[in-house]
Amino acid sequence: MKNEPKLQEITATVLKPEGDLVSTKLPALRERLRAMVASGVVQLTIDLAGTQMVDSAGIGLLISAHNSLKKAGGELSVIHASKDILNLFRTMRIHQHFTVSGN
Repeated sequence: MKNEPKLQEITATVLKPEGDLVSTKLPALRERLRAMVASGVVQLTIDLAGTQMVDSAGIGLLISAHNSLKKAGGELSVIHASKDILNLFRTMRIHQHFTVSGN
């Protein structure tokens, strides 16, 4: 029997949501995040360059992703957040739980 090379697992990735993180757009993103964590991703960076608005459901999704990654020994980072989103995250003290940076 030949030794077959194993495919390297992807444990870190960047996700760039299309548009705003609002309740009507979250179901597909939620499933995508679950699939990523289930496949072994433990270092997830969410790029919010194309996101102008995050509602309470979007915040809940980010916190849920953070908790799932932390449980798996990983971490969540958010990059390219707009000034308004950064202010929202700071007001809610979300930046104390995972890394958040702006444009």
